[in-house]
Amino acid sequence: MAPETTVTSTRAPQKPGVQHHAHWGGVFAMSLCVFALIASEFMPVSLLTPMAAELRVSEGMVGQGIAISGLFAVATSLSVSTLVSSMNRKTLLLGLTTVMAVSGALVAMAPGYLLFMVGRALIGVVIGGFWSMSAATAMRLVPAHQVPRALAVFNGGNALATVLAAPLGSYLGSFIGWRGAFFCLVPVALLALVWQWISLPSMPVEKRASGNVLGIFAAFKSPAVAWGMAACGTFFMGQFVLFTYVRPFLERVTGVEVATVSLVLLVMGVAGFAGTMLIGRFLGKGLYRTLVTIPALMAVIAAALVPTGGWLAVVMVLLGVWGLLSTAAPVGWWSWIAEAMPHDAEGGGGLMVAVVQTSIAVGSTLGGVLFDSAGHRGAFMVAAAVLAVSSVLAFVTARITSRTA
Repeated sequence: MAPETTVTSTRAPQKPGVQHHAHWGGVFAMSLCVFALIASEFMPVSLLTPMAAELRVSEGMVGQGIAISGLFAVATSLSVSTLVSSMNRKTLLLGLTTVMAVSGALVAMAPGYLLFMVGRALIGVVIGGFWSMSAATAMRLVPAHQVPRALAVFNGGNALATVLAAPLGSYLGSFIGWRGAFFCLVPVALLALVWQWISLPSMPVEKRASGNVLGIFAAFKSPAVAWGMAACGTFFMGQFVLFTYVRPFLERVTGVEVATVSLVLLVMGVAGFAGTMLIGRFLGKGLYRTLVTIPALMAVIAAALVPTGGWLAVVMVLLGVWGLLSTAAPVGWWSWIAEAMPHDAEGGGGLMVAVVQTSIAVGSTLGGVLFDSAGHRGAFMVAAAVLAVSSVLAFVTARITSRTA
């Protein structure tokens, strides 16, 4: 899943005492771009079955399309600031948005598995490049005192895509096919491109990158940061071992039709949106308690889905709670970054992007292998075990942090 950025450092790159014009049109254009990006990233989740049938591969192999996008996102997030250190950020954003449109068209028209994977690799490039510079870009669009509001609007596209992408993809796929569902993302990306072109100001680079793309890994010298990153990584890994293969589980085990699959995915999305709105009440002094509790509850849900998979009502409730917890959790982890690395929140955010995307890639790959070889039981029980490990690692992180405070 793409990372939330609302709690990273809000120090805009502005000179003291100088206010610049607020480019709210640019903020909303970026929000639309985020919507298209998140929808593009996770559209395969709701279309695994028909895509696998037409491409003549297994659901697990189609799921690797999420894995490869994650791998390319990691590579791009670690290198983009060095490779294009002098490029105007408006030009870079327009280029990334163009690549997103090309990716959607390539996936929609792919005659076989190879070109499908190329299209997924391209969306990974966009994910890594976009998220690695997203917060800093938002900070340059409005005066410093309006940055929190701008970031809230900016991430509204993320929340909306979280609610709509999977169920809408499943619904559209039932009427116009999975290719048509993917192609619907192309005009959205082009609209975002034109809107950004018109509304974004020129954003020349004010300070060149240091050139050492591996410098952010120095943060691992801190035991608290190292254990926390491990907890975060195992959380996303366990989540995507299960989540990537929800549709084939619902069709094969629960025995529901496409319309019901769309309904279940919508319930998960709406619950996730609610979780994102509510989790702030549990952070602050309860930050570590929340980071320990969420993966523990999700581990219980993953294990419970194995014996109850044949009962639709139970499955819908369990997956609804899963959606509420899994979508809210990233907000907690970004709050942790702000607390663990207060003097370098953006550097920590870049490291978090790499950890999260790597974990998503590993989780979806592992889930595919397990789903193909051991069925949903093997995949879901492994997901439960990995999530339980995440809970334990978060507890260790809390203990280490309390001792060093």
